[in-house]
Amino acid sequence: MTSIQSWVGSELDTQSGKCHLSEKCLKEINNTLEILDYNSLPFLALSPADVDMPCLKSLAHQIREALTKGLGFCIVDRLPLNDMSNCQAKTIYWLLAQMVGRPVAQKWSNGRLIYSVTDLGKPSGNGVRPDVTNEEQSFHTDNSYNISPPDHVGLLCLQTAAKGGLSRIVNMVSVIECMKERYPDLVSRLFSPYFFDRQNEHSVLDNKTISTPLLSENEDGFRVRVSRNLIYQGYKLQDTIVDEISESALEAFFSIVDDPKMYLEFHFEPGQIQFLNNRLIGHKRTSFKDHPDLEKKRKLLRVWLREKGKRFYNG
Repeated sequence: MTSIQSWVGSELDTQSGKCHLSEKCLKEINNTLEILDYNSLPFLALSPADVDMPCLKSLAHQIREALTKGLGFCIVDRLPLNDMSNCQAKTIYWLLAQMVGRPVAQKWSNGRLIYSVTDLGKPSGNGVRPDVTNEEQSFHTDNSYNISPPDHVGLLCLQTAAKGGLSRIVNMVSVIECMKERYPDLVSRLFSPYFFDRQNEHSVLDNKTISTPLLSENEDGFRVRVSRNLIYQGYKLQDTIVDEISESALEAFFSIVDDPKMYLEFHFEPGQIQFLNNRLIGHKRTSFKDHPDLEKKRKLLRVWLREKGKRFYNG
């Protein structure tokens, strides 16, 4: 059962949640890359069993502890991108991610395991996830509109935007504690279903929406599912409106989530790897403007980790 520490962003400092790659770990990474240069294998075929990396495995254990018993997030600082290619960085990231958890599909259509987060120049909407736009996101948990959302999310920063794109994370345990104090009569509504737009990640024979509560609790612990835009899009697809009580509960919830005192804001820098507890930590990034040079566009690589169910998108 997952039970992370309660915190508010204003109580944390710039080093909170960070773990640094030691010289020993960096040497181990370099040695592994040299071995892989002489032993070609598609990076998705690589597993931790193929490499001898005790330092990285120790780091993965530290990350898992942070995700399940600590702050609920960890920022690994950092891969030396100036000394390795993006392909090599992706390989090390993929190995570390597998040590932390089990990667699962991020797309229903093709089962993609590594997902490129970069602006594709389209506005968000049904079938266009906000993560492939440059728009400001609302606080959300990844894949909240799926049958089996990931328990943890990993992100590797390869390139930042020319301007903007700040990262923000918020502790949902603290948010709910605050909501119980300020709006006790509205908390129960969040345990009842809302419609979510499924983003066309399904068969044409399936429903375009999923009906699921924002808050739930079972043998695996507490989970928050939230994406405000996808809730409104879901109701639109259902050709109905959010009723007054449901809207009031959303307004109360997001009034706390969006309070600058509640969230931690930081620059996610090239070479850093971010892992989040997707059950209990919400995240977003601000709007951004990309560099005119396409080679310098903002680019992150994402993995979803989930131990239960199948590795398929729907679990």
